[in-house]
Amino acid sequence: MVAIFPTPTQISSNLPYISGEESNIQAIANSDDPVFLSTTNLKLADINAGFACALHMHQPTIPAGQNGSLISHLQYMYEHSGEGDNHNADPFAWCYRRMGEIIPQLIQDGCNPRIMLDYSGNLLWGFQQMGRNDILDNLKNIICNPQYQPYVECLGTLWSHAVVPSTPIPDVKLQIQAWQHHFASIFGYEALKRVKGFSPPEMHLPNHPDTLYEYIKALKECGYRWLMVQEHSLENLDGSSLNHEQKYIPNCLVVRNSHGETISITILIKTQGSDTKLVAQMQPYYEAKGLRKQQISGITIPSLGTQIADGENGGVMMNEFPPAFIKANHEIRSVGEGKVGTVAINGTEYLELIEAAGVDPNDYPKVQAVHQHKIWQRVNPEQSTPEWVEKAIAELKQTDHRFHMDGASWTNNLSWVQGYENVLEPMNKLSAMFHQKYDSLVQDDATVTQNPDYQEALLYNLLVQTSCFRYWGQGVWTDYARELYRRGEATLC
Repeated sequence: MVAIFPTPTQISSNLPYISGEESNIQAIANSDDPVFLSTTNLKLADINAGFACALHMHQPTIPAGQNGSLISHLQYMYEHSGEGDNHNADPFAWCYRRMGEIIPQLIQDGCNPRIMLDYSGNLLWGFQQMGRNDILDNLKNIICNPQYQPYVECLGTLWSHAVVPSTPIPDVKLQIQAWQHHFASIFGYEALKRVKGFSPPEMHLPNHPDTLYEYIKALKECGYRWLMVQEHSLENLDGSSLNHEQKYIPNCLVVRNSHGETISITILIKTQGSDTKLVAQMQPYYEAKGLRKQQISGITIPSLGTQIADGENGGVMMNEFPPAFIKANHEIRSVGEGKVGTVAINGTEYLELIEAAGVDPNDYPKVQAVHQHKIWQRVNPEQSTPEWVEKAIAELKQTDHRFHMDGASWTNNLSWVQGYENVLEPMNKLSAMFHQKYDSLVQDDATVTQNPDYQEALLYNLLVQTSCFRYWGQGVWTDYARELYRRGEATLC
C-alpha cells in the first residue's frame, strides 16, 4: 500500500504535508493487524531477557534561512559552520542515515539486530528541504523493504517536538496527526500501519489529570498501542515507587480525569540513567544479561530492558555507538544466532509475542503518573469535579514542596514552564486564534484541512510549540519563537 498523498511541492513549495487526510490516516493507523508476529524469528521459550533500544532524532525548524525563510537547524549548521558546534553538521547527518547501512550489514553478517527509530517531523521535513535523499533513501530501505521490516520499528511522536504538559490540549492530537500524515507521505501507508509505539519528546509525561487524560485519549484514537515512559514519571496506585522487577515488564498506565472518567494504555518503562552514554555503550544489552524471566497471568515471559537516547548528540553517540552496537550484536550472534538467551527485541514485537502466548494486558501492573495518589486522597474519584481537583492541586502546592503539576521528563532539572512566559503566552494565544478561526469550519467541512491557508496556519501553530525554543534558554531561541508567532498571527488575521 503506497502513499497516495500529493508531495509537499504539489501543495506549496513551503509546506510539509501535515494535514488533509485525517479520516484515511485514522483508519490506517487503527488497524488491529499484528505487526511482527508473522515475521519475527524469536520464540519466547528460548529467551531469558530482551533489550529494546530506541534512537531519537530531531532538529528544529527555525526562521533563519535566506530572507528569514524556514529551514532546518541542520541546514543552518552547514551554512554557519564557524558557530559553536556547527562543524558537526556532517557527523550529525551521518548519524541520521547510518542505521540504513548498519542494520543491513549486521543481517548480512548473520546477526539478528533490532532498533527502534524516532524521527521528529521537523527533521524529516528538513531532509526534504535540503534535498538529502541520501538520508531518506537509507531510511526508506530499512523501513519499507520487507527484508528489513522484522528488524526495524518506527515510533510515533509529536510533529514539532512539543512537550505535552505545556502544549495546548487541543493541539496535542493535531501534533500526533501531523506526524502521521508526514510519515505516511514519505514512507507509505503500510509503514504507518506498523507504527504502534509512541515516543514522547523529552520523555515528558504530563501529570495533571485532565492533560494526561486528553493525551492518552488522543494516542488511542490515533491507533497507538503503547507508550514509552520514564521510570520516575510513575508511581503505583497507592503512591509507592515501582519495584525493581516491575520496571522490566509491561505496565498499564491508568488515568483518571477531573470528571472521574478513566482511560488506560500499555507502557514500556525506560529506566533511569544517563541516556546517551548508556545507549552509546550498549548498557541496555549488558543490563539485560542480568535479568531473568518473570510471570504475568501465570505465564512465564522474558524481562525487557528499554532505553532511548538522542541518536546524534555528543561524541559518545557519534563515535562510540556504532562499534558498540555492532560488537553487542556480534556477541549475541555467538549464542544461538541472536535468538537464544539475551536477545535484541523491539517494543511492539515483545508485546505481540507475550500477548500471543496468552498474557492478558489487563493483568499488567497498574501504575499512574507521579503525584496522582495525593490528589485522589483529597478528592473522591467517584464524586470528582474539575473544581474539587483544582482546589486539591492548589492546596497541595501550598503545603507540599515536592508536589508539582509540571509533569516529568528525562531533564528533571529543567522546567518547560517557569521563566518562559514570553514564549508560552504567545504560544497559547496563537493556538486559541487558530482554533477560533478553524474549528467550526473543519466541523462543517472536513476538507478544509486540505487547504494551503489552513496548513500554513497549522504549521506555525505547531512550530511555536517546539521545545527547543525553551530548552536552549532565553535569547536567539526565544526570538525564533516570537518570530514564528508573528508569522502565525499574520496567517490568521
